[in-house]
Amino acid sequence: MDVMVGKLLQQLLLGLIILAATAASIPNSSICDRMCGNIKIPYPFGTSEGCSLDKPFLITCNHTFHPAIPFLDRGIAVEDISVLNGELRVSNDVALLCKGLHPPDNVYDFLEAGPRTLNDKNAEAIPCGSRDPSQYANCVSPRSTVNYTGISALLNLSSFRISETRNKITAVGCDVYTYIQGSDQGQKGFTTGCLSLCDQNLTVVNGSCSGIGCCQTSIPKGATGYILNVRRLSNDTLPAGKESKDRSCGYGFIVDEQAYNFSSLDFVNLKNRSSVPLVLDWAIGNKRCKDAQKKKGSYACKATHSYCYDSTNGPGYRCNCSEGYLGNPYIPDHEHESCQDIDECMGLRKLCNANATCTNTDGNYKCTCPKGYEGDGRKDGTDCRPIVLGQSNNKIISIALGVSISLLVLLVGTSWVYWALKKRKLIKLKEKWFQQNGGLLLQQRLRNHTGSMDTAKIYSAEELEKATDNYNKSKILGQGGYGTVYKGVLLDNKVVAIKKSKIGDQSQIEQFINEVVLLTKINHRNVVKLLGCCLETEVPLLVYEFITNGTLSDHIHDKSRSSLLSWDKRLKIATETAGALAYLHYEASMPIIHRDVKTANILLDGNHTVKVSDFGASRLVPLDQAHELTTLVQGTRGYLDPEYLLTSHLTEKSDVYSFGVVLAELLTGKKVISFLRPENERNLATYFVSMLEEDRLLEILDDHIYNGSNAEELKKVADVAKRSLSVKGDNRPTMKEVAVELDGLRIKEK
Repeated sequence: MDVMVGKLLQQLLLGLIILAATAASIPNSSICDRMCGNIKIPYPFGTSEGCSLDKPFLITCNHTFHPAIPFLDRGIAVEDISVLNGELRVSNDVALLCKGLHPPDNVYDFLEAGPRTLNDKNAEAIPCGSRDPSQYANCVSPRSTVNYTGISALLNLSSFRISETRNKITAVGCDVYTYIQGSDQGQKGFTTGCLSLCDQNLTVVNGSCSGIGCCQTSIPKGATGYILNVRRLSNDTLPAGKESKDRSCGYGFIVDEQAYNFSSLDFVNLKNRSSVPLVLDWAIGNKRCKDAQKKKGSYACKATHSYCYDSTNGPGYRCNCSEGYLGNPYIPDHEHESCQDIDECMGLRKLCNANATCTNTDGNYKCTCPKGYEGDGRKDGTDCRPIVLGQSNNKIISIALGVSISLLVLLVGTSWVYWALKKRKLIKLKEKWFQQNGGLLLQQRLRNHTGSMDTAKIYSAEELEKATDNYNKSKILGQGGYGTVYKGVLLDNKVVAIKKSKIGDQSQIEQFINEVVLLTKINHRNVVKLLGCCLETEVPLLVYEFITNGTLSDHIHDKSRSSLLSWDKRLKIATETAGALAYLHYEASMPIIHRDVKTANILLDGNHTVKVSDFGASRLVPLDQAHELTTLVQGTRGYLDPEYLLTSHLTEKSDVYSFGVVLAELLTGKKVISFLRPENERNLATYFVSMLEEDRLLEILDDHIYNGSNAEELKKVADVAKRSLSVKGDNRPTMKEVAVELDGLRIKEK
C-alpha cells in the first residue's frame, strides 16, 4: 500500500514539474510591458528578459526619450513590428555627400562602434537619426563628407535579414552613385548599386526614380548587413549655374519603397533628414517547419488554430493564424491575444444574401436560406433562389444521367486517349524545350559565323541522366552564377564535365548560346574543349572534357596544395593563361573578351597544364566596333576592371586587369577580397600595388615561392602585374605583350 502511494506521489510531482516548465516558457502578459512609447511590442518580441522568445527578440525601451523609443541591438530604432507579415520597420541612416563638410577621423571605426553623444563619451551609442531633431547638436553623425568623397553608412545584423521585396537601394543627386558591399546569412559577399545623373536644366520627374536625379535598384536576397557608399563620378561633374547649390549634395540610403516618393525638393530637404524607414524580415530560429515541429517544447506556433510556414528570406520559420482566425499565433490559446475565431456575421461586409440567416461557426460561417428557397445563401456562392416544383427532381435525374454517360465514355476511351496524349505531349515538350533553350538562336548564330557543330555531339537527355546518376548531389563539381557542373561517366567510360545552365530570362539564354558558339570556334591547348550539348531537357546542358586537378583557386588557397605549387609551376600557369587569353583576343576568328578571368575559372590537369574555362559571360567583338563594347557590367568582385565598372565600356584591357589580379594572387597566395584583413588590405589589387610602390614586395610574397635567389625574377613578374593593374586601361599592356614577357622570363629561367 505504501509503495503504491509513493509511486502516485512521484507521478504527481513529475506532472507538476512538467507543468511548471511549460508555464515558465510562456511569458506572463500581466507582468510584461507590451508598449514602448507609442509602439506596440508583440510577442515573440519583448522589452525585458522572460518577455521575449529569446535574446535576438529582446527590445531595449529607452525612456530617456519622450515618448520612449524601442531599439534593437547596435542602437537601431524600431518604428513598427508586424507579427502577421514577419516584418520589422526600423530607422536607417542616410549617407550624405556634400562639398565642404568633413568626416570623422576614422569612418569605419566610427560606424562599427556607433555614434556617441559629445557630452558623455561613455554614453550608450545611439544613432543621430533616432534622436529628436533639437538634439542633433549633441551627437556625432557619420554623414559628413569631404569634397567629392562619399561616406559609408553601415548596418550589421545578426538575427534579421533585410527585406529584398520591400526595400530599394536609392541614390538622389546629380552625377552620384550609391553602392553597397555586404554579406548574406551564408557569409557570401555581394556588391550592387545604381547611378543618378542630371542635365543642366535639372529635368526630373517627381515620383520617378528612373536614373535622372534619382535611381533605385534591388538589394540581394538574404542580406544581413552592408556598408553603403555614396560617391561622385568626378570633380568636373559638379553642376554649374544658379541652381548648383541645390544640386551640390548627393544622398544614398536603403529605404522601404512604399515609404519614399522622390521629389525634386529632396535635393535640398534630404540634407536635413538623417534617417529613412527600412523593413527587416524576421523568423524563428534557423530550422524549417518540418524540423521545428518535431520538438514540441521549442516549437513557436503555440496557438491551436495556427500553422507554420518557412521563411523565404534566409533560414527559420514563421507562424500565422489559420483561415477564419485572427490574433498572435505565438501565444497559447488561454491568452486573449492568441488566435481567436473571427465572427464573420458581425462584419461590416455582408457575406450572406439579404434573405439568408448568417450563423458563425468555429473558423467559418454558414448561410441558411429561408423556407421555400434553395442554395448556399452566400453572395460568392449560389445565393438563395426560389424552389420551383418538380425542377429539383428533374435536375437530380439530369445530373445522374450525365454522370453515368460520362463515366461510360471515359471508361471506353481512357486507354487510347492516355497513350496518344502522352506521346504527343512528349514530342511537344521536347520541341518546346528545344526552342526555350535557344535551339533556333543557336542555328542562326552558326549560320552567321564561321565554324560548325560538326565536331560537337548532340547527347540525349537519358544518356546524361545515366552519366550523372540522375544529377546526384555527390556528382557536383562546382556551382556558379551561370549554372552547376556535374562529373559524369558516359557509356564508353569516358569521364566528362556536364554543365546544367540556369535560365530565367532571354538574356541568360543568349549567354548560354554565346558559350556554345564561342567554344565550337576555339581550338587551343589551354582552353577547355566542348564535346557536345543537349537541348531537349528543361534546362540546357553542355558537355566538356573533364579536367582532373580542380581549379587554380583550390590550389592557391588550400594549405596542403599551395605548398606543392612551386614558383616554377606558378610561372608556367601564368604564362599558359596569358597565352590562352592572347589567343582569344587576337587569334580567334573574331576577337573574344572573356569578361570573367579569375583563378576559379582556370582549371589544371594532372601536369598542372592550364585550361581556361567558363565562357558564360564572354562577348564576341565585331571588328567594326574597334574592340570596345558598351555592356551591362558583369564579372566577379575583386577581379572587375574599375574603368569598366564606372563606364560600362568593355575592352580587351578589362581581361588584362583581371589577369593582373590573378598574377597578384599567384605571387601572394592571398584571397582577392577578405573582410578578415585590415581595411587597407581588404582589396588585394590595391594593396599589392601600394606595397610595390613602397618597394615591400618580399613582405607579401607567398612563403612557398621565394627561395632567396629568385628575388629579381619575382620583381619582374610583380612589375607585369602592377602594369596590368593600372586604373586606366590605356596604361595597361596588351594580353599579347604580357604573354610574350612572361614567356621570355620562363625561358630565361630554364
